[in-house]
Amino acid sequence: MESGGETRRVVVVGGGIVGSLLAKSLQFNAAVTLIDPKEYLEITWANLRNMVKPSFAERSVINHTDYLTNGRIVTSAATNITDTHVWTADGHRIAYDYLVIATGHRDVVPNTKTDRLNQYKAENQKIQSANSILIVGGGPTGVELAGEIATDFPDKKVTLVHKGPRLLEFIGTKASNKTLRWLKSRKVEVKLEQAVDLNSSTLDGSHVYKTSSGESIKADCHFLCAGKPLASAWLNDTILKTHLDGNGRLMVDEHLRVNGRANIFAIGDITDIPELKQGFLAQKHAMVVAKNLKLLMSGGVQESKLSKYEPGSAIALVSLGRKDAIAQFPFATISGCLPGLLKSRDLFVGKTRKNMGLQA
Repeated sequence: MESGGETRRVVVVGGGIVGSLLAKSLQFNAAVTLIDPKEYLEITWANLRNMVKPSFAERSVINHTDYLTNGRIVTSAATNITDTHVWTADGHRIAYDYLVIATGHRDVVPNTKTDRLNQYKAENQKIQSANSILIVGGGPTGVELAGEIATDFPDKKVTLVHKGPRLLEFIGTKASNKTLRWLKSRKVEVKLEQAVDLNSSTLDGSHVYKTSSGESIKADCHFLCAGKPLASAWLNDTILKTHLDGNGRLMVDEHLRVNGRANIFAIGDITDIPELKQGFLAQKHAMVVAKNLKLLMSGGVQESKLSKYEPGSAIALVSLGRKDAIAQFPFATISGCLPGLLKSRDLFVGKTRKNMGLQA
C-alpha cells in the first residue's frame, strides 16, 4: 500500500498456517517477504491422516509459491532482528517497515514438498508393515493417531501410553472419559500414569518396551506424540529478547503488537494470549493483524481505530477416525458422528485451502 508515495515493506517470519495466511492477505497491499526454512505451508492438523493415507497430503502440503504469487519467499531460518532488518541463516539481510513473528512451534521436517510427501509414505509403510504399534502420549496428537490407525487398520494391536491421569488433559474430564471409551471400543489398549523408556527395546533389538511401572509392551514400531517446543529460542539474541515471557512466548497487546513495539506484531502459538493454541484461533490472529497493518500503512490512523483481538473460548475438536470426534464447547461436550461431521471427514483442509485462495 502506498503511504506518502512509497510501498511499505512487510516481513513475515514463519510459514506455518498463520504466517502464510497473513502474507497471502497482504501481498497486494505491501511489498511482502515471507521467511521460512521450508518451501511449503503444511496444514498441520491433517498430519496424522497423512500417515495412514499419504494421498491426503497432496492437498494439505502446499508450496508457498502456490498462494504467494505477488511476494518474495526467502527459504531460510531467521537468525536475528534489529530495529530495521531481519537476518537469515543463509546471509540475507531483509529491511522491514513492519515485522510479524509467526514461528510457532519447532518441528524438524524436510525442506521440500516432495521430500515431505515421501516422509508420509515412509511413515505409512512403517504402520502397514507392523502388527503391533506403540503410541507414546495421550494428548490430541496421540489420541488422533490411535484413532486413525484403529479405523484404517483394525487388525493391528495399538497400545497408547500416557504419563498423565487422563487423556486430553487440556480439556474437561467428560471429554477425556468419552475418548477413552471410544478408543477401548476400537480395541486400543490405553495405559495411564505410565512413562515408556523408548531406548529399552533398541538395546537388545527385541521390540519390547519397558514402562515406569515395570510392564513390558511388545510393539513392532513406536510413535512419540509429545508436545513440540516453541520456536522462540532464536529471539533471545535479538531486540525482542526482553519481550519474551517465562514460557518463551512473545508478550503482545490487544492489537497483537509486541508490547512497546509500534511496528512489530506476533501471531499464532508464539504469543502469550491466554487461550488454547489452536489453528482456527491462530487464523483469527492473522486476520486481525492484516486489518491493522492495512490501516497503519494507509497513514494517519488513530490508535482507537485498530482492531482488537478477543481471546477465544475453550472450544476443542479432537477427531476419532473418519466419522467420529469429541467436541467440547463452553456449554456442552458432544461425541460421535455429529462433531465428526464438523472435523473428521476432511479435517478442515478444503476450508483452509479456500482461505488461502486455492481450490478446495
